[in-house]
Amino acid sequence: MINCPSCGSNFEGDLRLGCPSCGARSVGPPLAKPEHELPSYGRAVIVSAGGVAMLGVFLTSVIMALIEFKGFPPSFLSIVKAGEVASWRLKRIALPVAILVLWGGLRIIRSIKANPKGFIGLRAARLGLAASALVTLMIGTLIGVTVPQRLRQRQLGIEAGVYAQGYTIQLALLEYRDLHGTLPANDELVEKLSTLPDPDGSIAEALRNLDAAGYHSTTVVAAASTKSKPLAQGGSAIRKTGFSGDPAADHGGVSFTSYDLRLPGPDKILNTDDDFLVHDGVITKVSEAPSSARPNVP
Repeated sequence: MINCPSCGSNFEGDLRLGCPSCGARSVGPPLAKPEHELPSYGRAVIVSAGGVAMLGVFLTSVIMALIEFKGFPPSFLSIVKAGEVASWRLKRIALPVAILVLWGGLRIIRSIKANPKGFIGLRAARLGLAASALVTLMIGTLIGVTVPQRLRQRQLGIEAGVYAQGYTIQLALLEYRDLHGTLPANDELVEKLSTLPDPDGSIAEALRNLDAAGYHSTTVVAAASTKSKPLAQGGSAIRKTGFSGDPAADHGGVSFTSYDLRLPGPDKILNTDDDFLVHDGVITKVSEAPSSARPNVP
């Protein structure tokens, strides 16, 4: 069976007599194979180029990070920090590219070793594969050593959001007490604080996911000591003429209104170990607060 190079049709016979389909005829017998064939260097070049490309991209990213963070003249610590930044920036493309380059490089090296007469450049291919593996290892190591710090930073960011919510509610409660002389009742926190002026929307944002069941306010009357000698009045103008409306004044003391507020932690569920306690503006974690200081919130 002969394939006509002119029209592509298949037929049996001699092409020198002409193709039955198009009439094309060969001008002579096929050329003989050369006595000496040069081995191919192309496969080794592919593997080497892959390794050089990965190494070049990584080094370029490190240099760009050094320039961005003004790490010149570079020190060992600045180079490591720049490598960490570059690794995190390349993490989305580094893994698929590394899998492709390493898997393809191994297959090409095996084919070169299987036919050493037809392909050369085994050493260059191995160097390219080693460079690819080194870049992959460096990226994985630099990402791995920074994972704990990244997790801590993420946790600090979450806690900062809870602190911001707690301080915003604290300021709103102070403003409400300045306007009304007392704090909202236990079941009226969200309703009462929503009536305050809120030009930037911070109070509404703090109250958005607030569970009012975690709020508890109390009023304590501190009576004056009966053991001390009473002071004589300086004149007849200072006299108690009747009921003043302040229960602390009738008992000879001062009234203090305090509150406890429990904010849900990162799990957004109240009454768990990651909650935060706000006691008169002081924010602490439930896990760090003593058991006696934890309010019994239903």
